[in-house]
Amino acid sequence: MQVTRRRRAKKKPVLLARRAGRRVPLVTAGITAAALAATGTAFAQTHQFGTQQVGQVTHKGQVISSDQYIAPYGKRLVMDNGKIMSSTVSPDGTHLAASVTDGGMALSIVDLKTWKTQQLVGDSASADLRISGNDVGQEGPTYSPDGKHLWLGRTDGYTRFTVGADGSVSDPVDIPIPADGAKHALAAAAVFSADGSTVYAAVNGQNRVVAINAATGAVQHSWAVGNAPRGVVLAGHKLYVSDEGGRPARPGESTINSYHTQVPANPVTGATTTGTVSVIDVRKPSAAVKSIDVGLHPTALYAKRGAVFVTDTATNDVSVIKTANDKVVQTISTTPWPEASVGYEPDAVTLTGDGHLLVTLGRANAVAVYRYKSPQEPVSYVGLLPTDYFPAEIATVGGQVVVSNTRGIDARRPTTKGGHATHDTTASLTRFTLPSDKTIKAETRKVFQQNGWTKDSVKLATSKSDSKSKGRNRTKPVPVPARIGDPSTIKHVFLIVKENRTYDQVLGDIPKGNGDASLTQFGENVTPNQHALANQFGLYDNTYDIGTNSAEGHNWLMQADNPEYTESSAGEYLRSYDTEDDALGHQKSGFLWTGAQAAGKSVRDFGEFQQFLTKPAGASWQNLYCDAKNMQATGDSTAYPLMSSSPIPSLNDVSVHGFPKFDTSVPDVYREQIWKQDFEKNGPANLNMFWLSSDHTGGPASPAAQVADNDLAVGKMVDEISHSKYWKDSAIFVVEDDSQAGLDHVDGHRAPVQIISPYARHGVVDDHYYSQITMIRTIEQILGIHPMNQKDSAATPMTGAFTRKPNYKPFSALANRTSLTDGLATAPSCGVDTPAPQDPKAAAVPSAKVPADMKPLAKKWDTWKSHQRLTGPNAVADYADPEQMNHLTWYETHNWKKPYPGEKKIFSPSDVPGAYIPSSDSDG
Repeated sequence: MQVTRRRRAKKKPVLLARRAGRRVPLVTAGITAAALAATGTAFAQTHQFGTQQVGQVTHKGQVISSDQYIAPYGKRLVMDNGKIMSSTVSPDGTHLAASVTDGGMALSIVDLKTWKTQQLVGDSASADLRISGNDVGQEGPTYSPDGKHLWLGRTDGYTRFTVGADGSVSDPVDIPIPADGAKHALAAAAVFSADGSTVYAAVNGQNRVVAINAATGAVQHSWAVGNAPRGVVLAGHKLYVSDEGGRPARPGESTINSYHTQVPANPVTGATTTGTVSVIDVRKPSAAVKSIDVGLHPTALYAKRGAVFVTDTATNDVSVIKTANDKVVQTISTTPWPEASVGYEPDAVTLTGDGHLLVTLGRANAVAVYRYKSPQEPVSYVGLLPTDYFPAEIATVGGQVVVSNTRGIDARRPTTKGGHATHDTTASLTRFTLPSDKTIKAETRKVFQQNGWTKDSVKLATSKSDSKSKGRNRTKPVPVPARIGDPSTIKHVFLIVKENRTYDQVLGDIPKGNGDASLTQFGENVTPNQHALANQFGLYDNTYDIGTNSAEGHNWLMQADNPEYTESSAGEYLRSYDTEDDALGHQKSGFLWTGAQAAGKSVRDFGEFQQFLTKPAGASWQNLYCDAKNMQATGDSTAYPLMSSSPIPSLNDVSVHGFPKFDTSVPDVYREQIWKQDFEKNGPANLNMFWLSSDHTGGPASPAAQVADNDLAVGKMVDEISHSKYWKDSAIFVVEDDSQAGLDHVDGHRAPVQIISPYARHGVVDDHYYSQITMIRTIEQILGIHPMNQKDSAATPMTGAFTRKPNYKPFSALANRTSLTDGLATAPSCGVDTPAPQDPKAAAVPSAKVPADMKPLAKKWDTWKSHQRLTGPNAVADYADPEQMNHLTWYETHNWKKPYPGEKKIFSPSDVPGAYIPSSDSDG
């Protein structure tokens, strides 16, 4: 194997980190200048991060997993108790209350004077105040006008707290709002009447607003409003409500579901087509509710000086409503970078006393600053100030500005584990005094640099560049064209999406890569094909997934973003988890496949973004395994036809419905056979998308068997493609949807990826920072797809991973060395699987046999596992608590003999430390 690394000057200092008992370079090089020259690209074009790693602090800021640096303006407070969903400042300006999730708590109280977390509230033994459950809404919490009470939105109502003189909360009282059939309340924002006697609350899941007696909790009135009411603000006697899903659908309109309601939506992009603000006259409860058209996905509302400001998150602007006549009198663009018009996601707004309008841009990690005088006088743009990761709330406190950042400094929470995990989530607060225009302009340049916003990032082929001279096109095909629309030597792209593994879990045992073998659970004897593919086509040991679960991960791959709706839904995944069946989770610019279709390319989908599954009787794992063997031997069709489908018409029309969606009781070798028969009959499309999910584990076979099943299926697919006539112009990208199922010594987001093609740079170790976004941008560049938003527009294609000199050597799949039927309670009728011999130099395959002394504990885990919706037509990826699932997998892959890294004993499900995320976090 060829390993190309750039040599360092002898006297240049090298940052070092300790890994697996030896000192290794933390910042390594991956591709030599000579190699880059051979590909026809400059080193600077490979990526702005070079070989930096997530967590590393550089002169540009700290590297995070979303293709960005962070270095906020002002002072930072890092919070190590999960993500901030929403926050509010107390009326006296002394405290901030933040709803939090993914960290064992529901509420955090911060003393703004001492700049420290004062109190933690949640369903955890370590909470300062215990409440039942950690579910929180997208908006809130809300202080009463006198500051003596705090209301926290929950799944079916609110929890009311008494606020003490020191700012701490006590005496939690539940204020229920009953479910309406299948529709929970999903309480969103709330606002008090001026006298504090009434709470006006958005009941997000039931498309209504209610007036609640603040003292008794009784619902006094209810108003029907638009779809998915989220923010509320009171201006005089009028209550303004942001309807994120827009107005109710009209007869004959194209619609897509969102939480049991059909909302107006585009059948191609699947995105909502309306956004509204409902207006309620609280003096006249029986009066008709008015509706004002605004941009798409209206979220935050802010009222001041005769205006209501509305952040239109999906259209990237702010609507200014004049309260005197309830008309939109100004629309403020929040698209600071000319290369892309969407994807900045404004999600909070405030007005300073000196007339500056401040808007948080969640996906740009910035605050946009404007000068504002009156509703109708156009604002003037000043510039941007950098924040931490995903700013979600902003408020003025005296002469300072306070920003709540949902993801803080990324998943870098200090733990005692032997590695990092994606659920080591942080949040942060930043505060500053608004600086001079000169400083803001300087910080604007910094924001551009941290986001990778450069001129001509999206270069399009033009008629001039495509013009022909003497009958020949002047632009020669290359693997990854410099301009979108120029020809590529690659005509067929295969995107294979797997489930949940970190780099160290699978490839940490490869010595030449930056791995930690002590964290490897599915090494070479479990994944021989993945290891062989890495040896033949290249090893990428500095590539990152971005999301922390499937709801986020599949969005990053299909939309090059996790839209704000899903980003802010961690506490209310009861509304939707995998947003295939939720129009609110879809960006207006569409998906990877709609971009391919717009570019005139063909698409075939095998399971990706499928929501529904039907299975015939008898379609057990065992029978499907035997059926796959028969299909391979005879070429017969399946005896158990399964049917998957998508609610998005543009995807459903190009889907192979017999390819099953997520269900761990379906072996991936069965999926491979369904695809193979289609491939041999119809050939490939230009874009082919797959969801191969057995490596999620949790099905009838043991974890090692399921990962081996996934490995074999991928190996056989590559074998089939590479021995076909399509190999000469194909590229296969293998990626995990997220990496939440284990630990990694560099960062929990680091994941195993593979680029497989005659044009892949065979035999290299590539240490350059890549991400799911750079992979998607590479696919777009190859197929001539216009980037979907500012994230993939700013991403640099992985040009350095390809060569113009193809190596057509095919790949021959290796037989599995782990029995695919290991751990089954009942053997298949066709017999148990006999694996190939293990490599004695690699770690042995773990045994599925439970030691006698551990059987009582293993039985408790079996009972827990039976409730996790891992199998069947209604299976949901990641439904299980990740800490519990990861512990179980670790125990099973270490023969029930080794505690989880950083711990001293093997736990029962109820005793797992950090098992804090409720099942609703992954409930579909």
